[in-house]
Amino acid sequence: MGLNYKTINPQPSPCRAVLLFLLWIALSFAPVSAQKSTRDSLLHKIKSLEKARESHQKDTIYIDLLNSLALKYRYYNSDSLLLLSKNALNLSERANYSKGKCMALLELGAFFSDQGNSEKAIRYFTSALNEASSTKNNKLIIKARNSLAGEHAYLGDNAKALNIYLLTIELAEKENDLPMLSILNENIANLYAAQNDYDSALDFYEKVKDINESVGKPIPSAETMSNVASLYADIEKFDYAMFNINQSISIFERYEILDWLAYAYEVKGKIYLKQKRYKWALYWYDHSQLLHEDLDDDRAKIDLLNGMSQAHLGQENDSIAEIYALQGFDVSKKIKSLEGQKDCSKTLYEIGKKRSDFDTALKYHEIYQRLSKVLSRRDTEKSLAMLKVKLGYEKQKQELIDENNRSLAKQRNYTILAFVIFFILLAITFLVYRNQKMQKKLYKELQNKTKSLEENEIELKEINTTKDKLFSIIGHDLRGPIGALQSLLDLFSGGDLTKDEFVGQMPKLKSDVDSISFTLNNLLSWGQTQMNGAVTKPKRISLNSIVEENINLLSKIAIKKSIRLINELPDNAYAWADKNQIDIVVRNLISNALKFTPENGLINIKAVEKKENWEITVRDTGIGMDPNTQSMIFSENSNFTTYGTNNEKGTGLGLSLCKEMVHKNKGEIWVESFVKKGSCFYFTVPKANKKYKKAS
Repeated sequence: MGLNYKTINPQPSPCRAVLLFLLWIALSFAPVSAQKSTRDSLLHKIKSLEKARESHQKDTIYIDLLNSLALKYRYYNSDSLLLLSKNALNLSERANYSKGKCMALLELGAFFSDQGNSEKAIRYFTSALNEASSTKNNKLIIKARNSLAGEHAYLGDNAKALNIYLLTIELAEKENDLPMLSILNENIANLYAAQNDYDSALDFYEKVKDINESVGKPIPSAETMSNVASLYADIEKFDYAMFNINQSISIFERYEILDWLAYAYEVKGKIYLKQKRYKWALYWYDHSQLLHEDLDDDRAKIDLLNGMSQAHLGQENDSIAEIYALQGFDVSKKIKSLEGQKDCSKTLYEIGKKRSDFDTALKYHEIYQRLSKVLSRRDTEKSLAMLKVKLGYEKQKQELIDENNRSLAKQRNYTILAFVIFFILLAITFLVYRNQKMQKKLYKELQNKTKSLEENEIELKEINTTKDKLFSIIGHDLRGPIGALQSLLDLFSGGDLTKDEFVGQMPKLKSDVDSISFTLNNLLSWGQTQMNGAVTKPKRISLNSIVEENINLLSKIAIKKSIRLINELPDNAYAWADKNQIDIVVRNLISNALKFTPENGLINIKAVEKKENWEITVRDTGIGMDPNTQSMIFSENSNFTTYGTNNEKGTGLGLSLCKEMVHKNKGEIWVESFVKKGSCFYFTVPKANKKYKKAS
């Protein structure tokens, strides 16, 4: 797998005068068909401006303009990037303009990075960092470190890249630079994703999402969603991948961010490719290729070309597949991308093998094997080195915190000592009076604490009684299916049960195992709440997404009983609640509805918007409940349970857990039911505030 995640770099932030000028030239970055002619005219206008400069102040404005324009050319015309950056560097040195010099050095580093010349790129990035450090310009230091870390990542030195990113995050937090904090955290997430450490990557992507919500700008959010979509494609969570990439494509198309749009199209093609839907993969790859005709971004072309090759190979277009794979291999060699060479050589090996061209197949197989060994060894070293860097960073950070705490404690001790001497003299005067008053106060506190302990003792006994009952029931429900499974395996291993008879028991075993799994999940969630381990962490969540995910999760049970599950929640149903806890509530209510609804039934999930909250209903056409049962299911210390329409077993724990989770999220839960007509469970959750809606 190549590094199929796009590294984030900050966009130019010119001064107000430059922004006014950029409005004048904005048409050059509008439709693709107009770009070449308008850029040529821009170069002419810049030359005219150069002749019209009259003062040092105008020099700096002109240099900022050159640097901003150079960045705009990065993925469209690398020669213009080089020309404009060199011009800006020369003018900055003559004007002794540190900011202009630093930005020009960063742009030159970007040029050589895109050419695959990491040695020169690192040299320019380092010079930019030194220039920014000499003037103590923290904003530029952050940008230079980000670029330097990214180049080390391209070289495969992930440990060094991670170390730079982590140190830079500290500085960005100190400066409260939210856009750069988003970029730095996302680039760290990309490092972990490239190492197949998807859990760590997702942790950092979550941080990035939170920061992007605070920033409230759509383009950074779209960039993050593109990389997240690529990650979900790699772990084959295609629904999540498609949701994220469609969101990002919509934003990039609206704002005409062509380099990111090309990448987003390529990721969407990758999603279809991994599902072996080659026709649709090629459709989106072609979209990306059309944009690349006006882009100058070799690094991004490698995955596109190799993906197109694999899609054509899947459609039996071997000759076309070979052309794209060779192009990708040549581009990889040009910019010295070992990952790209490995991926393309593997594709060329598969093409040669399929066409019985064994000489070609052997040639590329040897290249693939050699690069795989090199990169595998590097990946192992990278993972260990990254772990070492992370642990070392955390240890160093903790040592600094401890040292600061010791210094503060020492200063505090001196201050306390001075106050103690003063208060000792004052305390002697009032000692007798205070002693008497303190005794009365202590006696009163003792009485209050004694009463509190007695109340706690009663509460503890009630809790222990409830736990004993629940664990007794759960133990019985778990031992039954596990004992049956053990007995069945003993009979089969002893030869008392034939293979056909054993296979015939599989549906029953699967049902038991599913029941055990569901019971264990509820037990663990309930145990956390009872032990004060489950902390409610509300945030803005989509109720529609939660319901849809649980319908997908329980669809097999519904299909087995021919039950229709209908989700009628609106797309704008956003709540302010703990996602995991509401997920447990929805899953238990739908599962209960499935359990007590006979075959060919209907389960309908709706949401009604109230003034302060959402009211969610889960209605079924099941067997219903009598009034006595309804009064028991939500009562305190109730362990009430019944069997489903297909003899599904329950523990009585689910609804108790639902009630607890809803209350933790400041909601209410209740039920309406009629025997043989069905049941309708209601619960409420607070609506998300408008400011959160705006930020997303």
